[in-house]
Amino acid sequence: MHEPRGQRQALARTDFAIRLPPSGEVCLACQHTSMVQLGCRPWNLSLTSVVVLALSNMLLTFLLLQSETCIPEDVPRDLEVNPITEWNLGTFIKEQQLQLQSDCATRDYHTLPVDGHRLKLNIKLGRWDARKLFRTFDHVLVGSSFVELSQAYRVCLAMQSSVEKLHSVVQAAHHWTGSISVALYAAGDEEFEVLQKYLVYLRNCYEPIRERVAFSLAVPRVRPPKKQPRDYGLPDAVDCAKPEATLNDLMNGISSEQTNWRIRNVYPQNHMRNLARKNCQSDYVFLTDVDIVPSFNLTGALDDFLKTDSCDKCAYVIPTYELDSRVRFPQNKTELIRLARKGLARPFHQKVFIHNQFATNFTRWILDTSPNHKNYGNVKTGKVYISHDVTNFEFLYEPFYVAKDIVPPHDERFMGYGYTRNTQVYEMFVAGYQFKVLSPVFTGHWGLQTRKTRPAWRERQNSANRKHFETFKKEVFARYMRDPLKMMKNVKVQGEEAARDRERWKGFACRDAGVVGWVNQVAAISVDGVMGFPLATGLSISPGDEIPKPHPFAASTHESPKVIRVLACGIAE
Repeated sequence: MHEPRGQRQALARTDFAIRLPPSGEVCLACQHTSMVQLGCRPWNLSLTSVVVLALSNMLLTFLLLQSETCIPEDVPRDLEVNPITEWNLGTFIKEQQLQLQSDCATRDYHTLPVDGHRLKLNIKLGRWDARKLFRTFDHVLVGSSFVELSQAYRVCLAMQSSVEKLHSVVQAAHHWTGSISVALYAAGDEEFEVLQKYLVYLRNCYEPIRERVAFSLAVPRVRPPKKQPRDYGLPDAVDCAKPEATLNDLMNGISSEQTNWRIRNVYPQNHMRNLARKNCQSDYVFLTDVDIVPSFNLTGALDDFLKTDSCDKCAYVIPTYELDSRVRFPQNKTELIRLARKGLARPFHQKVFIHNQFATNFTRWILDTSPNHKNYGNVKTGKVYISHDVTNFEFLYEPFYVAKDIVPPHDERFMGYGYTRNTQVYEMFVAGYQFKVLSPVFTGHWGLQTRKTRPAWRERQNSANRKHFETFKKEVFARYMRDPLKMMKNVKVQGEEAARDRERWKGFACRDAGVVGWVNQVAAISVDGVMGFPLATGLSISPGDEIPKPHPFAASTHESPKVIRVLACGIAE
């Protein structure tokens, strides 16, 4: 094993703890009031007092057994139940894998000096992006072991988050034992204040965060914080067992005006991904979202695997599964597949958007859990190996992968939703990268996602990014002079089809057009009974405009057929 330098502090235990004085330890799920200790001398007690005391002890013991249990009573017993929180912070450390002695691990609360949490930045300075839309700040708050861990391990975990999702970093930091780079986004003074207060909470409550995580920051030009960072202390009552509830309490103080501004404005996902990645100091980067949870011992297992890696243009895919929120995070691949067979886990986005992870080939990935498989021994020991290559790459593929920190950056023209991750993966594919799926490691995402109505603002962002993609794919072709997915051929075909459509629609005036059918989840419209070409929903059509030809991948952005009315405009003669 590739060991970290220096003597590590006490291993991070598995579960959250409730705040105590520095010397105190508690059991999170099994804390109860201790037996009453009386100061009277035994020989002064009357017989009645002895009886009362005995009955009191019996009553307290009964209440102790009945009041709080480690397993919720309302959850079916045949589930793989998470006994502590909705997350289950159990973790196996690379240096020493510990078997839990009980479901109620303890942990002591740690108080840092107030000035130890102040962000190290001048809000008036910072580094601008290419279009001067966002100002970024590197390493504004660095974990005490971040530098050491960056040298000890070959892979850095890079994540990005807005303020309201930052609670998810807690479990990821407990599972990943190497260096972690987290890019944070805050708009305006209200969010900036909440962010600073919550970072104080995180670093006081959780040793993995105050040791392993380096935070960076991005703020928008149109709504930057105006106040400089300041020192914030902890409130009198702090519950380290409830990171999400604690954050929600802080977020409740944000005004509706600020909330509405955030809804109207895009979140710069690709800016944040680039910021998180470039604040890593290791040779390899594992770039994920903040709510993606690494499997146990992933850091050490990857480190051992990469000792012999000599492929500069390899991207090692780590499969991602959705997990039912009632289950305990699976300890290994065998447990994960057992949950999947019970319907308590499934491949990421399988129901929402199957193309997102389809090329990973989960059917092939699960084969090694059979005792007859040649690599079953690796599954049992946890040794990382290449399960198979990705052979059916498609444009919409966007896996979470580990690669050397020389891959193309995420194009920052794509903001909000749509075309953010898959365009970067597409450029890697065009540039000649090979995607190889690893086993038995994996990542998890809490909650079995279902298809929901896409909000209008999300479709607007997707449509705007679709326009950027037309330019992007031409630039990628010019940069590498390769077109493995025939994207440029599609441009030519679209032009020919548009000419035919223009002739077909010539002379039609603007009128109401009803959706009469769906072709590959794209609306097919009809005017005066004449079938027209597909029209993507969510596009703005005005009288006199040409009817836009949707992008060939527009079908993937429409999740459910809705009966709508659109205004169809013919081409003016």
